[in-house]
Amino acid sequence: MRSRARKLAHVFERLGLAMAGAASGLFVAALVGSSISAFTSQGFLLLMMICGAVGFYLGIDTPPLPFQAPNDQSSRGNIDAAEFLSAVGTFLAALVAFVSVLVIVLRVEPHVAWTIAIMIGWVFGVAMQIVAGTIARMRQVS
Repeated sequence: MRSRARKLAHVFERLGLAMAGAASGLFVAALVGSSISAFTSQGFLLLMMICGAVGFYLGIDTPPLPFQAPNDQSSRGNIDAAEFLSAVGTFLAALVAFVSVLVIVLRVEPHVAWTIAIMIGWVFGVAMQIVAGTIARMRQVS
């Protein structure tokens, strides 16, 4: 049984991850909105922040698979889908958020194709995190 202090610390950790995801979503939305006029609404900013918060909350701290003994051949060579999606999704979302901040700070005017690529990278990254978190939590229930 986990102590209350450890549970509270874990909640704060997860809320911090959610805030980092929301901030990342805000940076990507600011870049995309400044380049593509169809995405300049406050609703778009809010949607990107919410998706980032949910993705980082669910996808970064996924519960691991149950422990397998080293001599257990049943799981040898298998990739944990939740762990893989979490890792790739977190990397992709963080990468495009970093690039967004870099472009904003350096005041670079990227071609619209690069802006669209950044947005697509963000959407795929956060979607992978959400799917990873969902997979990991579903297998805990069953």
